[in-house]
Amino acid sequence: MAKKPYNPKDRFYKQAKQEGLRARSAFKLQEIDQRLHLYRKGMSILDLGAAPGGWLQILAQAVGPSGRVVGIDLQPIQGMGPTVQTAVLDIYAPDLDAQLAQLHDGPFDAITSDMAPKTTGIKMTDEARSIALAEQALALCERLLRPGGSFVAKVFEGGGFDEYLRQVKAAFGQVKLVRPEATRGRSVEIYVVGLAFRAARGREGEPPPAD
Repeated sequence: MAKKPYNPKDRFYKQAKQEGLRARSAFKLQEIDQRLHLYRKGMSILDLGAAPGGWLQILAQAVGPSGRVVGIDLQPIQGMGPTVQTAVLDIYAPDLDAQLAQLHDGPFDAITSDMAPKTTGIKMTDEARSIALAEQALALCERLLRPGGSFVAKVFEGGGFDEYLRQVKAAFGQVKLVRPEATRGRSVEIYVVGLAFRAARGREGEPPPAD
């Protein structure tokens, strides 16, 4: 089947503009949540690679005024509203956890990541960089995600993907793969969704759960 031609201003782009969303990618997270019911009022959520803020808008609406959303990126994000805090932070920074603790005290109920590498056009390189970002996001779950919490991460399918999926399955009670409708036709991205995060202590010696 031929892939859909690339259209930078497709219907999702136009709809995002009409609805005041900062990015068409907001519809991807919206669809994932509608399908899997991940978010509810009062939750605390960490969003990685949050600029320009499309996912933050969806998450802020989902958690309501009693919730808290923290978004970090290498680019500044402004004007997100009272329930959203943002900061320019590097996920590879050695003091990342300490910096996040200044924004939110305690574990998060959910962690999301729409991080993507700067692509080179070299397939193996781009795939490896995508997996590295996703692995870093998963490592943050080990330290900052509440037991029972959820995880959403964008990943480029290809080399290293199967091993990464094995790692996510070892960390969560259930794992789903979602390719939202708003994903570009030529894109190799897919979203890995982890449900029911296991405490690290409870995973020792356990085999990866079945699908």
